[in-house]
Amino acid sequence: MQVDEGIAILKENGHKYTDKRADILTYFIHAKGYRSAKALLAYMETSYTGISLDTIYRNLRLFEQLELLESREKNGEKLFKIACKSGTHHHHFICESCGLTKPLQKCPLPVYTEELADYHVNTHAFELYGLCPTCHNR
Repeated sequence: MQVDEGIAILKENGHKYTDKRADILTYFIHAKGYRSAKALLAYMETSYTGISLDTIYRNLRLFEQLELLESREKNGEKLFKIACKSGTHHHHFICESCGLTKPLQKCPLPVYTEELADYHVNTHAFELYGLCPTCHNR
């Protein structure tokens, strides 16, 4: 995704353009993985003195609602990343050190088909956490 695509989605849904929103999109486009609201706040404070965590969360909720961002909860903290637009079903490996996210193309759900024979699965999520090669070799 590019910033102008995200801004177009905002406008199509009745939301106005702001430099802050463009900068938030830019941050996540370049982040290469999940980031916290606090990390975004630290980034934004360099350009927007006095920006509040409330403003950050309000925009994160909006971006998630518009499917510009996706989120995961880990250790009680909600983390965000730019939404995957691959169009194919996939899962992720997430580096616990740097947040790098690698798509995984194989889904483990078929492994549980027999075990869940009498159950109806509506949806599922699967993530692997560990260290990417760069963080592992530090």
